[in-house]
Amino acid sequence: MKKTEIRITGYGGQGVIKSGYIIGKAAAIYDDLSATLNQSFGPEARGSACSAQVIISDSKILYPYLQVPQIMIAMSQEGYNKYKDEVPKDGVILVDNDLVKLKEKNSKARHYEIPATRFAEELGRKIVLNIVMLGFFTAITKLIEVDSMRDAIKTSVPERTIELNLRAFEKGYEYGLEQLKNE
Repeated sequence: MKKTEIRITGYGGQGVIKSGYIIGKAAAIYDDLSATLNQSFGPEARGSACSAQVIISDSKILYPYLQVPQIMIAMSQEGYNKYKDEVPKDGVILVDNDLVKLKEKNSKARHYEIPATRFAEELGRKIVLNIVMLGFFTAITKLIEVDSMRDAIKTSVPERTIELNLRAFEKGYEYGLEQLKNE
């Protein structure tokens, strides 16, 4: 594995930072890789643009800031529009197509879409859309072992919500596997 840079973008309250934390935790604790997490967000607590930047590597990470993100997870139109052109031609862009409309695609990267918000609502809690996206990310990128992501989720969410979050993860993961089958 080489160094992989990941940008997660959306709005405050969507679990953008928590998603980055879970990816980093799965990589560093459960897959024995190196990981860093940086975050940026607007002054408002919820509803403002935010971004998490994760770097995963099988060796030490000497510079913890993104240079060329190979993967982008977009949970807002604003975030997609702002960062889509940073992803190179061999990169991957994952979008919640309930929230991001691909009018102007980054023509260089591979795009994958999932109705994550709808899936989260069907599960009874819109707030788990980020976990649906993590399942999708795990299936499409194969960057992190699926059991490592499950373990990181179990140890990162409130105990009373573990079952719901795991169902959300599985929904996104299964959808991602189906997308890969249909390529």
